[in-house]
Amino acid sequence: MVKTEIRVIYGDTDQMGVVYYGNYLRYLEAGRNEFIRARGLSYREVEARFRLMLPVVEVKVAYKAPARYDDLIAVETSLAEVRRASATFGYRILRGAEVVATGHTVHACVDLEGRVQRLPPELLDRLGAAE
Repeated sequence: MVKTEIRVIYGDTDQMGVVYYGNYLRYLEAGRNEFIRARGLSYREVEARFRLMLPVVEVKVAYKAPARYDDLIAVETSLAEVRRASATFGYRILRGAEVVATGHTVHACVDLEGRVQRLPPELLDRLGAAE
């Protein structure tokens, strides 16, 4: 699990003063990017080194409590499931000990032309799928 802290900016909030629901997807992406970076890669390196992309094919977010402007939130990211040609990341978004949201994203593994490919063993090892 990798923890990524994010300070909510004013532009992330709606007229009611809470984080606009779509912005949670950006927080998930930030957490996922830091998860990959903590494994010694950047997403750009995944594309270049393995000649693969990992597009989101499914997303789910369950909103538990509103996050507001200037809150310091933490996105906890883990690799929840790996299949032959997809990976699922799980997330918890916290404000202190309070769970603000939970969710997951499923990513297909495709080559640079968009054809489904198996996840390479080296990438799986780097992401910690063998743990």
